Amino acid sequence: MPSIRLLSPRLANQIAAGEVVERPASVVKELVENALDAGAGRVDVEIEQGGVKLIRVRDDGSGIAEDDLPLALSRHATSKIASLDDLEAVASLGFRGEALASISSVSRLTLTSRTEAQEAASRVEVEGREMDARISPAAHPVGTTVEVRDLFFNTPARRKFLRTEKTEFNHVEECLRRQALSRFDAGFTLRHNQRVVQSLRPAESPLDRERRIGSLCGQQFIDNAVVIDAEATGLRLWGWVALPTFSRSQADLQYFFVNGRVIRDRLVAHAVRQAYRDVLYNNRHPAFVLYLEVDPATVDVNVHPTKHEVRFRDGRLVHDFIFRTLHKALADVRPDDHFRGAVAQSFGREAAVDSPQAMPATGAPAGASWNGQPDVGDYRASTEAGNGYGRHQQAQQEWRASDQMAFYQSLNAGGGSEAQQAMPVSENAVAPMPTPPADSDQEPPLGYAIAQLHGIYILAQGRAGLIVVDMHAAHERITYERMKRALAEQDLKSQPLLVPISLAVSQKEAALTESHGEELQKLGLQIERIGPETLAVRQVPALLRGADTEQLVRDVLADLIEHGQSDRVEAVTHELLGTMACHGSVRANRQLTIPEMNSLLRDMEATERSGQCNHGRPTWTLVTLSELDKLFLRGR
Repeated sequence: MPSIRLLSPRLANQIAAGEVVERPASVVKELVENALDAGAGRVDVEIEQGGVKLIRVRDDGSGIAEDDLPLALSRHATSKIASLDDLEAVASLGFRGEALASISSVSRLTLTSRTEAQEAASRVEVEGREMDARISPAAHPVGTTVEVRDLFFNTPARRKFLRTEKTEFNHVEECLRRQALSRFDAGFTLRHNQRVVQSLRPAESPLDRERRIGSLCGQQFIDNAVVIDAEATGLRLWGWVALPTFSRSQADLQYFFVNGRVIRDRLVAHAVRQAYRDVLYNNRHPAFVLYLEVDPATVDVNVHPTKHEVRFRDGRLVHDFIFRTLHKALADVRPDDHFRGAVAQSFGREAAVDSPQAMPATGAPAGASWNGQPDVGDYRASTEAGNGYGRHQQAQQEWRASDQMAFYQSLNAGGGSEAQQAMPVSENAVAPMPTPPADSDQEPPLGYAIAQLHGIYILAQGRAGLIVVDMHAAHERITYERMKRALAEQDLKSQPLLVPISLAVSQKEAALTESHGEELQKLGLQIERIGPETLAVRQVPALLRGADTEQLVRDVLADLIEHGQSDRVEAVTHELLGTMACHGSVRANRQLTIPEMNSLLRDMEATERSGQCNHGRPTWTLVTLSELDKLFLRGR
């Protein structure tokens, strides 16, 4: 066994560099964060060969004094914290004092800086071997420039792991995009191989912020986004969340910032998924740019070398706040919110876009497959077969159809209740509604029905153009929301098991059932600990008596361990209600009268999340007058 000895400073820094400096994008991230911490209003990034040959970051921040330059390149040297109290309430992006030392140990680094109090600038150079700092005078305005050349020149093994120039540049571009999204008050420029790739001015006004979002995330995102801004219990959440119809095949447009720091956190991801649960199509991912502002003392950012993860002091409070804010924002979206831009486009021909996919005013882009998801043709085939959307879910359910319909009938018992309206509309339910002139300001957002197409779609006329409604999907959402409200008013009832179910669990899970007994009882579960690693399930929700009780309990306990709460019972209950709503909604080839169609349109306008059915498919779309003009070459 060799004797214990201290590592040399160079080797220690190179070990630290293995955690901090993964690729050129890691260097750009650390240097840009230092610039922003220095109060920079402008950050210029220039790279060559994907950042392997050169990375130059210049800012107009406060600069570094000449006497502090050698110390700035030393390990564990920083101006951002000085005590444990500072560490527990970090407000800056950087704080460990490792970045410059780690970068200089695997590259040829030159740092030039000048403070406002100095008449001339100074330069310090380090080459990654002996790490002896050489200081010399230089010409430079107030601010700092850091040049990193020949990254990993002295660690060939690390250099072999780098990808192609294009791949490394894409990582650098994504890194700068995140920084530009985090700080609207600063301007950014990115050059690659002497070519300007991105140039962003400071964005102070709301309009300028939206323009920056559109430039970095795509104009389609900002056109299909809902603006949110909510405060509660010392937390503030603001930003943009995309409509469910603007979903992605992968999670590549999700940016979440905590006090200006971009993070990837499982708690946040779970809260967002839960908010989108019954409005997002299967295997699709939401898009969002969100900013959470909290007291720095309530969040620990010192939990990961790259600082991409954080730990909240009260994670459950943060989770609930994010979920409820997003859930309410998505629920409050109504058809008239979609149409605000459509009317201007329809009557202002110069504002019309060339691509129907860029249309912001619809529940789904007109004339195209819905963001890569199955289009209405796929649904038509299923509805004509008389199975609606419930075929694949019904095959997965273990409950009998008679149990489902018995519960459904119980919700509609006691005539005159709101739940009773969940049943299919009947003939002559409402009187015919007169159609006002097209320029009437009193016209409803979804207009007025004019015809029914193949017993599947409702055609309505509005100021913006032709509105096409999938009547089964729309009525399914209306029925589903009413059934959820009816169930909430009745509370979740439990049913004792004739023979209790015994479960073998870990001691941690067993102890969890004792400490969360009241919460489990609210979910309709009565669970007792009958041994160190044994539980007995004595009661389950009456609605879920035919479900896999053992798996349900294990999933609930897993959620409690990871998130401090569980929505499994609610999720399974809503899944069952969704299946029941599907069977209780109007079917294909059902001929509706004009009053019935108008009644359905009015219900859609008053129902939460009416833009999607329970399975995330769009319920309606819009073909604007300008798009129809293009189809028929009017005005040419």
